[in-house]
Amino acid sequence: MIRPDRRTVVLGGLAGAVVGAMPAAAPAQAGYPNRSVRIIVPYGAGGIADVTMRMVAQKLSDKLGQQFIIDNRPGAAGVIGINAVVASTPDGYTLAMIGGGLTAAKSLFKSLPYDLERDLVPISTTASYGLVVATKAGSPLKSVQDIIATAKASPGKLNFGSINPGSNQHLAGELFKSMAGITVTSIPFKTTPQLVTAMIQGDVDVLFEYQAALQGALADRQITAVATTATERAAALPEVPTVAESGLPDYEVTSWNGLAAPAATPPDIVATLNSAVIEVLALPDIQGSATKFGMTARGCSVEEFRTRIAREVVKWAKVVADAGIEKK
Repeated sequence: MIRPDRRTVVLGGLAGAVVGAMPAAAPAQAGYPNRSVRIIVPYGAGGIADVTMRMVAQKLSDKLGQQFIIDNRPGAAGVIGINAVVASTPDGYTLAMIGGGLTAAKSLFKSLPYDLERDLVPISTTASYGLVVATKAGSPLKSVQDIIATAKASPGKLNFGSINPGSNQHLAGELFKSMAGITVTSIPFKTTPQLVTAMIQGDVDVLFEYQAALQGALADRQITAVATTATERAAALPEVPTVAESGLPDYEVTSWNGLAAPAATPPDIVATLNSAVIEVLALPDIQGSATKFGMTARGCSVEEFRTRIAREVVKWAKVVADAGIEKK
């Protein structure tokens, strides 16, 4: 169960402050961009979202001839940063990095100071990435079928570990439990190192986490990847089957990040950014770096991105409801 914390207070203060009146659409500007562009990343520096955006920002700077500057605004599960973008002038000079976790946030909070689908216009995805389902090295749980069979034989005996209640990692575990029809205890951790240490010590049976965060433990063979959660096998872990291959054919969790702008941003600016993002993501060095971190770098059309966001809002609402997660 997720309990209210100080983020509830932050959100309550924000809710009435901004999105009562959306900024009016700015006129389209010839020669966009003609000055620096700020990309607000609603999370701290060093995470997978930040790493992705810094790679993309540098290439956009090269492509469009103006600096694309990363502005980290962590806090309140991403709400503070996104709210700053929603409140900005919709002229293409303040953009948001958005991620899959924000689609779940609509169901995790009682109220938000913005509506993800109404108040932002999606530009393009930048990267997508599945999670790794891992067990301790030497564990008898060597496959998805082992996990399911053990959980069914002894309901409540196994535990799943993940970071941050309500995160994609946590919800991936909840979806697994629901689809497999098993009873498993969920254990939250504040950080990935704490989670991995608990597994190595034998306190966690199964964990759900992004590959980039587990690279050290996987390389040192302290933990074993038994499955990945995307629809296709991870390029960096080609020998590891997907959960869908391993007995839960409809299971799929693919997180992503991408760029968005305030909803009233002129369509020609959105089109310029969409085209540029798709082009830079195809560059060989971007592709190589993405693979190294367990990601697939690929852009998409504005409408495809919009459809994906809407679909995932519905998907995670059901997972949150089925898991009985209390709204903040």
